[in-house]
Amino acid sequence: MEEQKKDIFDKLVHLWIFRWFEPFYLKHKEVLMYLFFGGCTFFISVLSYSFFNVSLGINELLANIISWVIAVFFAFFTNRVWVFDGKTSGTEAFFAQMMSFICGRLLTLLVEEIILYVFITRMGLNSIVMKVIAQIIVIALNYILSKLWIFKTK
Repeated sequence: MEEQKKDIFDKLVHLWIFRWFEPFYLKHKEVLMYLFFGGCTFFISVLSYSFFNVSLGINELLANIISWVIAVFFAFFTNRVWVFDGKTSGTEAFFAQMMSFICGRLLTLLVEEIILYVFITRMGLNSIVMKVIAQIIVIALNYILSKLWIFKTK
């Protein structure tokens, strides 16, 4: 049986200082990687949203769409490489996977836009607080979509 190639995270956890954590890591790698990269995506999304909405004064719904584009491209490549090991064979399969990812994220963008519209635009609640809450909901939905549809193993 062929041994799976180790990525940078596998190599880090294998260092003597992290060996105590390695069994847990190996057992729960997918979830841990999703939490790590989901957290990175969360910060990219919230920080870019804050920049566009608060610093530049762009409407919250438009600022959210711009931050979504940035976060989705980051998330696709990190999820594909490190979280779900979404290797594909050929260009056509790669773009099909990317389109599935974008379509799934468009669905959760719609959920997020509705949350922001209702709670910021209509109710006047704090923009950043509502963005953070919406992101937590979206991260959970995105994991489900990625696991069950986009990167499911055949």
